[in-house]
Amino acid sequence: MTSSALISFDRVGHSYRSNAGVLVPALADVSLDIAQGEFVALLGPSGCGKSTLLYLLGGFVPIRDGEIRVAGKPVTGPGRDRGVVFQSFALFPWKTVRQNVRYGLERMSLPRAEQEARTARLIDMVHLNGFEDHFPLQLSGGMRQRVAIARTLAVDPAILLMDEPFGALDAQTREIMHEELLAIMARRPMTTVFVTHDVREAVYLADRVAVMSARPGHIKEVVTIDLPGRTEPGVQKTAAFGAYVERLWGLVKNEAVQAAAGR
Repeated sequence: MTSSALISFDRVGHSYRSNAGVLVPALADVSLDIAQGEFVALLGPSGCGKSTLLYLLGGFVPIRDGEIRVAGKPVTGPGRDRGVVFQSFALFPWKTVRQNVRYGLERMSLPRAEQEARTARLIDMVHLNGFEDHFPLQLSGGMRQRVAIARTLAVDPAILLMDEPFGALDAQTREIMHEELLAIMARRPMTTVFVTHDVREAVYLADRVAVMSARPGHIKEVVTIDLPGRTEPGVQKTAAFGAYVERLWGLVKNEAVQAAAGR
């Protein structure tokens, strides 16, 4: 682990048993350091272990091979320092927007006035003013994911873990959510690990992209993304953006073919 790393994956491996009882290696010898404040995307084909690596970091899956450390301490289970946003929104359908966002604050037993103030700030941050008393089924997919992000941020995690959070959205909504996420990060910077299989999404959002191999997944290459004016209109049409997309697609293409052949 380097002195500047907040998160360190040290030779992490993982296997699981299939429905037929066969031991399947999902990850092998994954090593990666992530600095405080970095936005790192894990990019790779379906089945390469991206989400598994995220769940290991989140503490939801026991670590048996290698070690993951956060702020120098081994991960042994879930913690409030790591907030997770899933693709499926994972909202409580019987709770309103306000109640969903406030849920973690209630569990922290914060004073009611502080709960209300923090909830109001977050609802404003994700542009859901006027929808506080709506239920999830009354919202669009993009709005539901904004609620999920606000609920995760409410407990003030040091690290944000995002598992293909925009994968279920249509293309137009996904583009809007990309802009919203960058705006949120500008107002509230935090260390972020973002799982995706979308090359353009990775280039647009991340400071660095860790390209993973086909299963068993390992880090094939880490690419630093230097895009001045990332939030300016038209950045995705620039030559620099296109060059990063082409480079990353070249790295991930063969892995995607191997992953498809291995199914």
